[in-house]
Amino acid sequence: MTYSDWAAQYPEAAAALTPILNTEVGHSNGGSEARVQQRVRLAVAKQGGRAWRNNVGATPSRCPDCGAKQVPIRYGLANDSQRLNERIKSSDLILAIPRLIQPHHVGTMMAQFGAIECKRGGWKYTGTPREAGQAAWLALVAKLGGYATFTTGDISL
Repeated sequence: MTYSDWAAQYPEAAAALTPILNTEVGHSNGGSEARVQQRVRLAVAKQGGRAWRNNVGATPSRCPDCGAKQVPIRYGLANDSQRLNERIKSSDLILAIPRLIQPHHVGTMMAQFGAIECKRGGWKYTGTPREAGQAAWLALVAKLGGYATFTTGDISL
């Protein structure tokens, strides 16, 4: 069920919730990256999509029996190796966006893959190696037909 479907089914609840959502989602360039992420996740849900946090990193590991160092445990999308992670950095949020495909898939709902890199309010792209890696991920997603963007708060799927 999308937010619009829910709002149609429960108009009184939607009327009470809408000012709260519009206050939180409506203004960009404000707050920390974590706050921007939460506003974006609400906005994605309101538009019928789903957004999941994508934590990326590596943690040292040790053998539980002898304590010997082992290969680090890597997590997050596109983080197969340190070398790959230096070139491409997957986004903060990974999305599934429902899309009605036409004409040869008439009536079939499909999920479009999406990626959003959230930035604190007032952020501007400067081309640091980290930002370049994030831009490379977004370019890859877009090239394959996905939704991909940097944001400081406002999005429209």
